Amino acid sequence: MKMLLHTPEGVRDIYNKECENKLYLQEQIHKVMKLYGYSDIQTPTFEFFDVFGKDKGSTQSKNMYKFFDREGNTLVLRPDVTPSIARAVSKYFTEKDMPIRFCYMGNTFVNNAEHQGKLKEVTQTGAELIGDNRSDADVEAIALVINALLECGLTEFQIEIGHAGVISGMIQVADFDDEEADEFKELLDNKNFFGVEAFLNDKDVNAETKKLILKLCSYCGSIDIIKEAKEMTDNPLMLKAFERLEKVYDMLTIYGYEKYISFDLSNVSNHEYYTGITFKGYTYGTGDAVVTGGRYDNLLKLFGLDTQAMGFAINLDQLLIAMTRQNIIIENNHEKVLILYEEEYKKPAIEKANELRKKDIEVTTIRRYPARSIEEYKYFAKSNEMKQIIYFDKADNIEEINTQENN
Repeated sequence: MKMLLHTPEGVRDIYNKECENKLYLQEQIHKVMKLYGYSDIQTPTFEFFDVFGKDKGSTQSKNMYKFFDREGNTLVLRPDVTPSIARAVSKYFTEKDMPIRFCYMGNTFVNNAEHQGKLKEVTQTGAELIGDNRSDADVEAIALVINALLECGLTEFQIEIGHAGVISGMIQVADFDDEEADEFKELLDNKNFFGVEAFLNDKDVNAETKKLILKLCSYCGSIDIIKEAKEMTDNPLMLKAFERLEKVYDMLTIYGYEKYISFDLSNVSNHEYYTGITFKGYTYGTGDAVVTGGRYDNLLKLFGLDTQAMGFAINLDQLLIAMTRQNIIIENNHEKVLILYEEEYKKPAIEKANELRKKDIEVTTIRRYPARSIEEYKYFAKSNEMKQIIYFDKADNIEEINTQENN
């Protein structure tokens, strides 16, 4: 009996049209990032454990894939690309006094047993703007994301913007300790607002503070909620965050992207290194965010470079799932041709294939098996989106077969 070979839980094979579509989305996003002036960077698939350690705020140790090198150092498959880029920039770009823009594509690996059925290996493409702490950099990252999603063909989506300062302000006014703060943020991340209310009751938070936190947690919508929230508190962390959110919105209106923007004051990221603006991109067809991003002004300092940064990552796997479920046709219009030839006519067939490839036409060449009918080759070509077969069957006859015609 033939043994079936399976992939481990959380990883999968991608091939043919699906793989082609995924690469096409990657190319479209990369094109937009280049238009915004971002240079390419590649970092290792595995790094020292300390690059993603607890002090970096990246991923919990239990959710990393760990192994050892022959010297006994603990290595991990990267669960997140941002700390890797922060490490590289801190090592190689210490003398730069102007903002640095990097874009990347790579797979990340998170062994999260809490998310059964979700991929543990995902492909991310993203960008990091390092060395600029102004709201202009926040806006550039969000505008780039919107532009990239539109370029892919996605039209129905929302970028939900929040600010880490709002969450920090809530924690401050409630006087939570570190353990309580972590529990509070986990409830917010799960949008468990009944749990938040029970948590506040359990911690004996005073009525006024409780009312403020529950009200802010419910705020999700247009820029008007920021104006309302400003009137509800005098907490410096929150007020500074609200001011930043207003600045970001005002600049996004210059791009004309208001319809894609909403605000979520309970927006919590899985990454602890975010210090300012945070955002997530959502669309129909998937419950998960297709984009995550935010400002991280303290991360590079942990690697020895005291500078600020803003970045994002687009989850290509989630984006592809969403577009497939929305029946969005990915316009990957490469012309494809099958050249079929008999043994004695391989020379003109190969010459024709080379001629067409120089014109950027995708050509598959097959020497015909006598036992296979022309209809079988026509079916093969049609199923692989080849619109034409060029058949070299006689010295003085080259037959062109349209695969789109009905049999």
